[in-house]
Amino acid sequence: MGITSRSDGFGTNLVTPLDKLMHDTPLWSPDPGKAAATPMARFAGRMAPDIAGRTLPDYRALHRWSVADPAAFWSGVWDFCEVIGDKGESVLENGEAMPRARFFPQARLNFAENLLRRAGSEEALVFRGEDKVARRLSFDELRALVSRLQQAMRAAGIGVGDAVSAMMPNMPETVAAMLAASSLGAVFSSCSPDFGERGVLDRFGQIEPKLLIAPDGYWYNGKRIDIAGKLAAIAEKLTSASKVVIVPYLGEAEEVAARVPRAETLAAFLEPYRPAELAFERLPFNHPLYVLFSSGTTGVPKCIVHGAGGTLLQHLKEHRLHCSLGPGDRLFYFTTCGWMMWNWLVSGLAAGATLLLYDGSPFHPDGNVLFDYAEAERMTFFGTSAKFIDAVRKAGLTPATSHDLSALRMMASTGSPLAPENFDFVYEGIKADLHLASISGGTDIVACFVLGNPLEPVWRGEIQGPGLGMAVDVWDEDGQPVKGEKGELVCVKPFPSMPVKFWNDPGGEKYRAAYFERFAGVWCHGDFAEWTEHGGMLIHGRSDATLNPGGVRIGTAEIYNQVEQLPEIVEALAIGQDFQGDVRIVLFVRLAEGAVLDEALEARIKKQIREGASPRHVPGKIVAVADIPRTKSGKITELAVRDVVHGREVKNREALANPEALDLYRDMEALRG
Repeated sequence: MGITSRSDGFGTNLVTPLDKLMHDTPLWSPDPGKAAATPMARFAGRMAPDIAGRTLPDYRALHRWSVADPAAFWSGVWDFCEVIGDKGESVLENGEAMPRARFFPQARLNFAENLLRRAGSEEALVFRGEDKVARRLSFDELRALVSRLQQAMRAAGIGVGDAVSAMMPNMPETVAAMLAASSLGAVFSSCSPDFGERGVLDRFGQIEPKLLIAPDGYWYNGKRIDIAGKLAAIAEKLTSASKVVIVPYLGEAEEVAARVPRAETLAAFLEPYRPAELAFERLPFNHPLYVLFSSGTTGVPKCIVHGAGGTLLQHLKEHRLHCSLGPGDRLFYFTTCGWMMWNWLVSGLAAGATLLLYDGSPFHPDGNVLFDYAEAERMTFFGTSAKFIDAVRKAGLTPATSHDLSALRMMASTGSPLAPENFDFVYEGIKADLHLASISGGTDIVACFVLGNPLEPVWRGEIQGPGLGMAVDVWDEDGQPVKGEKGELVCVKPFPSMPVKFWNDPGGEKYRAAYFERFAGVWCHGDFAEWTEHGGMLIHGRSDATLNPGGVRIGTAEIYNQVEQLPEIVEALAIGQDFQGDVRIVLFVRLAEGAVLDEALEARIKKQIREGASPRHVPGKIVAVADIPRTKSGKITELAVRDVVHGREVKNREALANPEALDLYRDMEALRG
């Protein structure tokens, strides 16, 4: 049984399913002629004098040069991608020091100006809200909406350094609001509207936004979700927001605005203003652009501040060079506004691509909905999670035979490791001639450490390799590089999208502790990783306590904050258990005297977490335990429990006040199915 080769992508599928099982053969290799025409190849050719005169070096040579001479590399990216702004004379100061390195210290630019470089009647945004809402905006229409929002925000007192927050679906108004805020030099943050009241306040309450933007509700799985009561409670407590703008989605903006303090509809907010010439505030390279939020593992989420220049340059590199995106491409990533992939997606405008936005369930009315979207819109780049690909496979769907995906040339998967069998499924069940890129990075860098590239083959189960300009390695516990074994994912040299700072961390102590405490002066990312013989990488999951079900980063503290409100629960501990190719949340609870973990209590626990945090925080398993291990300082220890559940040795038992409690978690019958 073979797979017919097709010529509408950038390469050729080389193997049959049987061959994949029997031989060490790549699943896909780039067509040499088409690879030579990619932006990455053209970039390499332009940089040839700096890389030993090679017209088209292999990717490894290009990568070695990019990390050996970061100033020349990142300056080359600026020029090749035609960044709008003043570059300045200096490219890199303190280039050997993390986190003190500074890229483009004299540069002045504006993020929104670079994303709004295109004009005209071609489509900038296409939006589907499940099967309920469908809209299209041209580049001219997007610019007009941003212009009106810019004027309204300025009139509302929004200026350089002010915070604007959006609890929004992935819809056109969210993109336009971000662009308007960044055009003024304001700082933008977002989360999705399914977050609970506490989850929103734990995030936005720290940065004290002057303006809050929210919908009148949203659709999920075909159901109308009312958020007016929750939004009113949030606005009541988020007193820094002098205005709340209600965006129509369900068609009930006026009714919701009447119930929410200090609220008005988007129509009323924009009514005084007509489209006008956009003004862009050009600011330093590291001027704050986004606040992204950590998962809240040990308390309220950390507020990670990303700079405009670093975000722009990193995304341009990934979009233009690694993904070959440009005008004419139709870029899709399934994401919510609470995940950094939304920030990654919207930067596609800087490459000139059309963004295909989707909000809602990826399985409503069934698992074909995103492939229906891909066919109808001639999608060229399909971004999703490993969990989605696995779910499509398990559902028995075969888009390769049910849909016309001839326009699709690249598929990206992130959020959790893509299992080898799902690499097979993509080529057998979705498209044979396709550049499949498993990618990994995170909120901390709003970008990727390792990802795909169009010049090398795709091997089963492997991420192709490190990103250009990213000096990635795998180190053992002693800080020594290792090959062919698991270790900590590190980055040994600075890169532009390192966070500018943490919010409310004036001395930088929290920032340094988060990334540079394990190995002095070296970024330690918190992933278990392993180099492959092909120079690719395997990610084995998080090396910290962050949960990652279905590719969504979840902090244990957010779960504890909810479940421990119930009188029956004395305390709780949550871990991520590797299960059926994904990660499921397991919640261990120590019960109050006389309490019983029956179906009724389980239902109450799940309801409390769903409503107080989000549906993504709800555990897959709840197990009652007699004791929870803790350190001598009284902190519960998720990592030790996770190791025991997975049959791994616990190396720091001596640090525990009650190490005998770990034995309660070994070989638990409840976790086998």
